[in-house]
Formats: sequence, structure tokens, C-alpha cells
Amino acid sequence: MAVKKKKKAAKKSKKKVAKKKATKKKKVTKKKKATKKKAKKTKKKATKKKAAKKKAKRKANPAFMKALTPSSALSAVVGAKPLPRTEVVKKLWQYIKKNNLQNPKNKRNIMADSKLKPIFGKSEVSMFEMTKIVSKHLK
Repeated sequence: MAVKKKKKAAKKSKKKVAKKKATKKKKVTKKKKATKKKAKKTKKKATKKKAAKKKAKRKANPAFMKALTPSSALSAVVGAKPLPRTEVVKKLWQYIKKNNLQNPKNKRNIMADSKLKPIFGKSEVSMFEMTKIVSKHLK
């Protein structure tokens, strides 16, 4: 009987080894298939993105291009001509950089000089506040 038990144990261990090999093969083939599918999807996405980039050209909002007249305080810095809001902000930044009015410790803050103080109403303003304040000086 001991011999029969040994033979049965040997058969069971062979079956286990065979099952493990079979499952490994299945896992490997599944991984290969999954990587192939991913590669196909990425190729499709890449072609779609390229097509989308060619079609979508961004247009400027006409409200930004509308010429606005600056107030007397703002015209001392920017000029008296009517300008679009975008150009006003550009000219303000030119003036700020030219006169070195950015706070050296925090470049996001702008220190007002004698021309900018009547516009800002403060001695120091953040660059995000600046655009909000300047819009009040445009008509």
C-alpha cells in the first residue's frame, strides 16, 4: 500500500506542475494580447489628436480687441489713444519692467511709483489685482 500511495502522490505533483505551467502560459499570452491592444489604442488616439489639432484654431474674443479709452491717470502711463485691454496691460508691463517696479522679494507684486499710485490707489499691488484695477480706468 505504501507503494501505491507514493505513486498517487507522484501523479498529483506532476499534475500540479503541469497546471502551473499551463496557467503561466495563459498569463503570458494574456499580457501579450493586452499590450497589443494598448498599442493599437495609443495609435488611434495619436491620429485623432493630430486631426483635432489641425481643425481647432483658437480665435481671439472680440471683446478683448475692442478699443477702450484710458482715464487721465492711466493715459499718463499708456498714452491717450484708445487701445484694446490686452495692449493696455502690455504697455503697463513695459513701464513696470523699464522702471524696475517689481518687488525684488516677490516678483508678483508691483510697487507703485508717482504715476501708478493714482491708478492703483495703493503703494503695492499684486499682478492679478492690477488687471482688475486697470479695467476700472478703461471706458
